[in-house]
Amino acid sequence: MTPPPARRRRTAANGTAPAHNLPRRGTVRRAQAISTYGVGSLIAVDHESFVVSGLDEADRSWRSDESPVVHERRLARLLDVDFFRLPPASDDTSKDGLRVRRFPLMHSCPECNDLQPHRDFSPPAGRSVCGTCEVDLVPSRFVVACEAGHLDEFPYWQWVHRSPDRDSTRFGKCGGKLRMRTTGRTSSLRSIVVSCTCGQVPEVSMEGCFRRNALKDLRLTCRGARPWLGTSAMDPAGCGLPMRTLQRGSSSVWQPVLKSALSIPPWSSGRTDPLAEHWAKLRKYDDAARIEGYLDAVFGDKEWPLPLEEIMALLDAEREEDPEDDKAPSFDHRYRALRNKEYERLRSGNDESEQSRDEQFVCESPLGDPRVLQPLGITGPMLVKKLREVRALKAFTRLVDAESTTDAKEMPLSAQPLRWLPAMEVQGEGVFLRLEESRLDAWEKEPAVAARVERMRTAHQRMLEQRADDPSQAVASPATPRMVLLHTLAHVLINELSLDAGYPSASLRERLYAADDMAGVLVYTATSDSAGSLGGLVAQGEPELLDRTVRSAVGRATWCSSDPLCMETEASGTVGTNLAACHACVMLPETSCEHNNILLDRALLVGTPEDPSLGFFGHALPLDASP
Repeated sequence: MTPPPARRRRTAANGTAPAHNLPRRGTVRRAQAISTYGVGSLIAVDHESFVVSGLDEADRSWRSDESPVVHERRLARLLDVDFFRLPPASDDTSKDGLRVRRFPLMHSCPECNDLQPHRDFSPPAGRSVCGTCEVDLVPSRFVVACEAGHLDEFPYWQWVHRSPDRDSTRFGKCGGKLRMRTTGRTSSLRSIVVSCTCGQVPEVSMEGCFRRNALKDLRLTCRGARPWLGTSAMDPAGCGLPMRTLQRGSSSVWQPVLKSALSIPPWSSGRTDPLAEHWAKLRKYDDAARIEGYLDAVFGDKEWPLPLEEIMALLDAEREEDPEDDKAPSFDHRYRALRNKEYERLRSGNDESEQSRDEQFVCESPLGDPRVLQPLGITGPMLVKKLREVRALKAFTRLVDAESTTDAKEMPLSAQPLRWLPAMEVQGEGVFLRLEESRLDAWEKEPAVAARVERMRTAHQRMLEQRADDPSQAVASPATPRMVLLHTLAHVLINELSLDAGYPSASLRERLYAADDMAGVLVYTATSDSAGSLGGLVAQGEPELLDRTVRSAVGRATWCSSDPLCMETEASGTVGTNLAACHACVMLPETSCEHNNILLDRALLVGTPEDPSLGFFGHALPLDASP
């Protein structure tokens, strides 16, 4: 990573920009540049703090020779872009890397106790030390953010003077300088004291700065600051929303909005990539003559990447993913249509012997007899021998859960619209299975099952409404008996497969297909490093091994080291969105779960001591089973 270039850069005699000669501040993995340290996030490097720069200056922030292009047409159409780019690599071959900007700018010196912008300490070039004391400066522990995604410095001067004055004067109108010291009496905020040398106000501790209305009481609202786009970048639309104080390292400061898709036929062979930038325009034409005219204008005398008949077939396949009876489908509807198509392809398969070596999706039926799984209510196991997932960073949020946000609260990665987005591709393997529809339908209709799930759905819906500006426009909770059952089953399977298949649980990921016409789970490799595809996961998909794996996984779920508290709790997790679920039994690492470890209940798998029939698998295993 490197800090951003100066606004006016020197050029060589021939008018070209010189080679970058900016200091490196640290390294991150490519996957972390999407999920952990993406655009707009804060990153700590040694004793310094930075914000990852935006994508507006794509030719300088993300060098094209260090950011390979990735194609996935189905996801690109959903996100309205032409293609994706991998983050710049952080290795010895990287010439530039990922750009960052210093943030927060307010620093304190532990020796002289001055609290002021970083540049006012007159630090030596390339170092973050006090020019007078020669000790390391400490970035401000506190920042402020609003639900629209803006990020700003904590208003120390206003906090000390109890004033809403936010004019252009650096420290207000008193002319004094701020000081910060720690009394050392306790480790609480009461021991952090800020004062002003003007002598007009007493020193004030930081106690109470995290109250929801702490800054609102000072009549301070958000200015629309976007430091990842520049130190003086303000949102032209303004803001005015209430601000919240956050710890610089809090997870609420930055949450990525990630969207993913599997590469499935007819887009998984790579033959369509040369037309990536033209599909959006080709889709507007509904007859072969107009498509032929457009391609002639684009390629001239050159040979087309694909024959006209194949292009027409691809456009027809693309239109099949559009939701029916909806002239203006929402993003959620289109995303569900994308999942529906994946579910159909996972059910039907894609035999390797019928495909070329470039095919990125190979899904075959197991060699063994799948009927051994019928007593468990499982059907249709499939071995996904080759799988490619593209995971794109669509936007990010602050203070708001990225899984339950609306587009209005998502902060884009650049000030101007771009025709590409950052993304990661994962190539690996997986196991797919479905639940038997007739048995699942009968189980869902049980009053005890519906009542138990309704408690979780109500708690989750309440949380979504509390986080929405308009409760009537809140996102509907996805909690249904089918969804909670599949989600919990995926978690116990991942824990079990991590023991049998040789993968760590953080390297496996779930992909749920839960709707009125879908009831499937895909467990697949979710990492792009050396634990990506070893073959051990597909081997566990053979019916005999899968039967043993499911029975062992469900058997482990019959007890928890936190029982009876875990099983008998009335509510657990975030504001009661879980029931019988904790970190000792079914919860997973964040990289493995699609729903942030909420909407889980192992009682729906195995039942309870009072009602064993509550569990979908209760008929197949004794309640007192042990692993």
